[in-house]
Amino acid sequence: DTFVAVFSFLSGRLVHISEQAASILNCKNDFLESSHFVELLAPQDVRVFCAHTAHARLPLWNSWAQTASQYDSTPVKSFFCRIRGGQDTEQEKHYCPVRIIPYLLHVCSSAQLESEPCCLILVEKIHSGYEAPRIPVDKRIFTTTHTPGCVFLEIDERAVPLLGYLPQDLMGTSVLAYLHPEDHSLMLTVHQKVLKYAGHPPFEYLPIRFCTQNGDYVILDSSWSSFVNPWSRKVSFIIGRHKVRTSPLNEDVFATRKRKTNSHDKDITELQEQIHKLLL
Repeated sequence: DTFVAVFSFLSGRLVHISEQAASILNCKNDFLESSHFVELLAPQDVRVFCAHTAHARLPLWNSWAQTASQYDSTPVKSFFCRIRGGQDTEQEKHYCPVRIIPYLLHVCSSAQLESEPCCLILVEKIHSGYEAPRIPVDKRIFTTTHTPGCVFLEIDERAVPLLGYLPQDLMGTSVLAYLHPEDHSLMLTVHQKVLKYAGHPPFEYLPIRFCTQNGDYVILDSSWSSFVNPWSRKVSFIIGRHKVRTSPLNEDVFATRKRKTNSHDKDITELQEQIHKLLL
């Protein structure tokens, strides 16, 4: 489920792509080879891709062979995007979630005397953690951090195959928008305890139901803690450590959601403001 692609920073066109890419993405080689790589991405992921593949930020592909100290090289960072593959039965565009590791590579072609700066990416297709090969039950764990206003700040990459969202889907959105409506009140109690035990070890609370990308719910056993700003003595952010207790009904968390949810519900906004005032 892994392939390599190389595209030019000057033209944006693919210079090379592994033969197995077509079968992994379920599309034709001609389609891949004739495209600009950015054209293969889901529109909402283009900005993330460009930010992580900026020329100046990339480590050299062959830096491992150099004698320079490991502290002199740019750290390798992976990120997630959706790449266009085959089409669904309704002839809609279908996108596969992938993890990407980018490198800088200089390629010299027969038509050019000087080498051309390119981006080499290692691409790994991501599968649902509940389908074979399954993530073991005891390892279905991930962490999140959110603001006193219940807005996601960070999402552990281990959440991707368990929830079906990519990190950029959740960051900047309300935690409450993904909870079962009947569990909203639990979060007020959680944050009351966060305030009470601020700066103390994590505490566990009742399980919560979290909506996955496909619209089904998983049940999470969560423990909570907070970071208190030593100068203001106020809670800066809340850390949640989550373990999936119950899998979703549809185990393919990347499946297209059939029903839409209202993430801007008036009750959510009011509860979010209530929690924010409580912590500040």
